[in-house]
Amino acid sequence: MDTNPVIEMLGRKLRLAVIGGGPGSFIGSMHRTAARIDDRYELVAGALSSDPERSVNAALAIGIAPDRAYADGFELLEVEAQRSDGADVVAIMTPNDSHHAFATAALNHGFDVIIDKPITNTLDEALEVLAGVNDTGLVLALTHNYTGYPMVRQARAMVQDGQLGEIRLIQVEYVQGGKADENDPDSDGPVPWRYDPVKGGPSLVMGDIGTHAHNLIRFVTGLEVDEVAAEVGHIVPNRLVDDYAGAMLRFGNGARGSFWVTQAAAGVENSLRIRVSGTRGTLEWQQEEPTRLVFKPIEGPAEIRTPNGPGTLPLSARATRIVAGHPEGFHEGFANVYSDAAEAIAARRAGVAVDPLADQFPQVIDGVLGVAFVEATIASSANGGAWTSPAKVPDE
Repeated sequence: MDTNPVIEMLGRKLRLAVIGGGPGSFIGSMHRTAARIDDRYELVAGALSSDPERSVNAALAIGIAPDRAYADGFELLEVEAQRSDGADVVAIMTPNDSHHAFATAALNHGFDVIIDKPITNTLDEALEVLAGVNDTGLVLALTHNYTGYPMVRQARAMVQDGQLGEIRLIQVEYVQGGKADENDPDSDGPVPWRYDPVKGGPSLVMGDIGTHAHNLIRFVTGLEVDEVAAEVGHIVPNRLVDDYAGAMLRFGNGARGSFWVTQAAAGVENSLRIRVSGTRGTLEWQQEEPTRLVFKPIEGPAEIRTPNGPGTLPLSARATRIVAGHPEGFHEGFANVYSDAAEAIAARRAGVAVDPLADQFPQVIDGVLGVAFVEATIASSANGGAWTSPAKVPDE
């Protein structure tokens, strides 16, 4: 990433505005860091909290000019759309229930969008965002950041290259322990928004991490889930939101899969793993060892693939910033989504074709299919684990 294609196409960086991600937000800092890593964006405006005073103060604290530190996200969209030097792109990292309103308003005001997952809380809302993208021709990037890891992209490229043959089996798990405490949330304190089904969505665990696991399957294999047989619920007694989901999966090509996610595995940190088996071999990757991809061909010994190591394919190579043997991780993966989105946005604005290698980041259709999968999983569980097909989503 020695060159800056955004500046080459537009003569300047993209002007970025942020909505949400203020004081105390882990993901807000992550978005802003990701935008800076490859120098494709200039942060120019912000509305960082639903509280007007906190919103302005938080924007000032990260260096935004006073006249572009907004008390409200909708005010930001209205004013920035009228400025000759207004923002080009709006990044949205608010509670889930406001994603739909901010995304549709941003599109209607002519902004390209980068948005945290899940894209919305309901499929109807997600389809409205999809329609907005199709009507405007604008870019919407969804920050499924694990798709930005070089070895995840290597896995995708190897599948596309036919190195695994026909995919037969897929196993994915995303296991965390952050919600294993039976006193979380504190019954005497305010309810965090994620624990509120209105704000956080119909299933906490599926919205938080189940969408990541589902997206990872689709990104690596290129396959869609045809049917799901699921159990969704809570492991922690008396908890009112989901902290566990497990499912069997059927795919359109006849492949079979297993899926389980939880945030209540005491002591586990952030264990996202995927195993994909085809007729010619198996790939294995886990997020806690992100620079190691294991390939086990049907004949011959297992092989370890690493960033910029032997056998690196172009999709993986463009996602790596440093020389072989040096670790890259969460920040860089997140930045790859931001950087690819920037190239796609700049190409649209410049009226040129986007580099195919830069056009493989998660987009609006990925978000819609993720919400459709969540709804199918919940419906299956409510029906005793009956096989259930996700709603069909039009490509356009």
